[in-house]
Amino acid sequence: MVAVASSVVHEVLGRNIIDVDKPIVDYIVNVLADEDFDFGLDGEGAFDAIGELLVESGCVTDFEECRSICRKISAKFGKHGLVKPKPSVRSLANPLRMFDGMDEEVAPKKQVEVIDGPVLSERDRLKIERKKRKDERQREVQYQMHLAEMEAVRAGMPVISVKHDFTEGGGAVKDIHLENFTVSVGGRDLISDASLTLSFGRHYGLVGRNGTGKTSLLRHMALHAIDGIPKNCQILHVEQEVVGDDTTALQCVLNSDVERSKLLLEEANILSIQRDIDFDGEKAASHGKIDKEALTQRLQEIYKRLEYIDADSAESRAASILAGLSFTPEMQRKPTRAFSGGWRMRIALARALFVEPDLLLLDEPTNHLDLHAVLWLETYLVKWPKTFIVVSHAREFLNTVVTDIIHLHGQKLMTYKGDYDTFERTRAENLKNQEKAIETSEKARAHMQAFIDKFRYNAKRASLVQSRIKALDRMGGVESIVSDPDYKFEFPTPDDRPGPPIISFSDVSFGYPGGPILFKNLNFGIDLDSRVAMVGPNGIGKSTILKLISGDLQPSSGTVYRSAKVRMAVFNQHHVDGLDLSSNPLLYMMRCYPGVPEQKLRSHLGSFGVSGNLALQPMYTLSGGQKSRVAFAKITFRKPHIILLDEPSNHLDLDAVEALIQGLVLFQGGVLMVSHDEHLISGSVGELWAVSQGRITPFPGSFPDYKKILKSGGL
Repeated sequence: MVAVASSVVHEVLGRNIIDVDKPIVDYIVNVLADEDFDFGLDGEGAFDAIGELLVESGCVTDFEECRSICRKISAKFGKHGLVKPKPSVRSLANPLRMFDGMDEEVAPKKQVEVIDGPVLSERDRLKIERKKRKDERQREVQYQMHLAEMEAVRAGMPVISVKHDFTEGGGAVKDIHLENFTVSVGGRDLISDASLTLSFGRHYGLVGRNGTGKTSLLRHMALHAIDGIPKNCQILHVEQEVVGDDTTALQCVLNSDVERSKLLLEEANILSIQRDIDFDGEKAASHGKIDKEALTQRLQEIYKRLEYIDADSAESRAASILAGLSFTPEMQRKPTRAFSGGWRMRIALARALFVEPDLLLLDEPTNHLDLHAVLWLETYLVKWPKTFIVVSHAREFLNTVVTDIIHLHGQKLMTYKGDYDTFERTRAENLKNQEKAIETSEKARAHMQAFIDKFRYNAKRASLVQSRIKALDRMGGVESIVSDPDYKFEFPTPDDRPGPPIISFSDVSFGYPGGPILFKNLNFGIDLDSRVAMVGPNGIGKSTILKLISGDLQPSSGTVYRSAKVRMAVFNQHHVDGLDLSSNPLLYMMRCYPGVPEQKLRSHLGSFGVSGNLALQPMYTLSGGQKSRVAFAKITFRKPHIILLDEPSNHLDLDAVEALIQGLVLFQGGVLMVSHDEHLISGSVGELWAVSQGRITPFPGSFPDYKKILKSGGL
């Protein structure tokens, strides 16, 4: 079976599969070779199972080609007799009597007509047809989403611009009501029969466990794939970074105001024509017969419109937004191609704030910001006049900017008034009340059932027994509590403890080749009791210090001493991005640590909450937070003495951040982290190092103290 599948895959994909990694090819072949695999109608089953992987691995160029390839693969498997025919189902409007038309005495016992499948009523048949049509619509929506996302990547940003009036489709969008909608990805329902009302001007924080569908919900809303969103509602989902080209950062933001750009271009053309007419007869002749009065009148109309849309203030407003996100005037004049991915994400965020859409959707906006920019963004969003939804792992950020919390749990959405802390208290109280209601209900049921059992056959008590039986039926049951599984971050305890010194810097200086000196004469040490967070602006060199400590970089001068016995674990976004997406977590760990018993690796993955089916899912299906936990499991398997963390809370949900804090508190080794997450820092470390002007200085205070100084313009 596997040999046939391999032959079919190579035949259909041809040369496209040559450059694809072997593990990905093996995974595709093994999926299709499974004897229980359902290829579906016209290859739909194959598309759902491997379509996304075929596109991401480069086997096909887009999802349209992918559908065609899956149809061909399905047809090829059918020729080999490997596609199972579907059992036929007969829908019978009326019951069928097996022996109609036969004499009863000669009715044979063995010659009974067999009906292929269940007898379906007309109502059941209509239900099945409606579900089939719904699934087809959902698949089409998903396919269109894939196409739109690919187009967004190529274009750099959604085609969306500043709206200066509301001529299209009526007036300004206010409240948005979404009723009974479902969000599915890859054939799996993430949100089912949910309803949501977004009140104009409210600021919503969308929270829930990693992998529950928060980002998918935002994507569906951005693409108007949910009924109830007005057609004239302008939605901007900040997810993709801008594409780098020769456009400056400032102009990239200004280009979002399409009307302003067109009017300025038309103004320049008219002024050029007027100059030609007034000063150069030869050029004037080239324009032919022109109505000067018409030109002047049009120019006046342009000036009025520019004044109406406040075009003069656009550049200063765009520059102010970029400055708030830490772009210096020099950086604003640089082409977008000169910036890294993190800075391009800031430009994308700046465009969104400049456009001011009816509904702004922000997915982890603080991931690429330093603390200065986060504090500015908090202040900006608090004053935001319209509606926004933000997904964030930063508790203090949510507490500052949101007015309501939308909780995604069990495929349902529940809205709570107040910030995140208020939500936690309210939900805890609700759960406590629900537990009491369940307990009271069970006690009442048990009491009535005991009475019924005791007097069931007592004639004198028959009426009382019957009334209690009816009361018991009317009671029903209190909805049970479905709790999220507890997150775990159990960092293993090292078996040995090397004596000091563990790591020490002596007069260390460093600068990248051809660049300025970033640090000069650094002197500090780290031991197994160190609990330190480094804080400072982005680009100041915090990640560089981590690389000097780990040995990934060598100092330009001075000495970095590391104990020969010390084991270090380094976590950063590179470790998450470097995971083998074609493999599952367990296979990935087995490749990283060959010879280690499978059960030991399973147990270690489980200590970071990657257990059961999650450990066997292909990693391209995991959320960012789930991938982060796999990366944590990988780097800590050798029981490190020192853990170096570079923005570890990015992509983790709020519960996972809480579990990370508890894991770090219990870890019996040294911790040095780079982060701007106040809750994480305050809960897991006891010392702050401020990085600035090529120096590292211990900060005499807490993280809230550091924030206060930043807000006041210090540091």
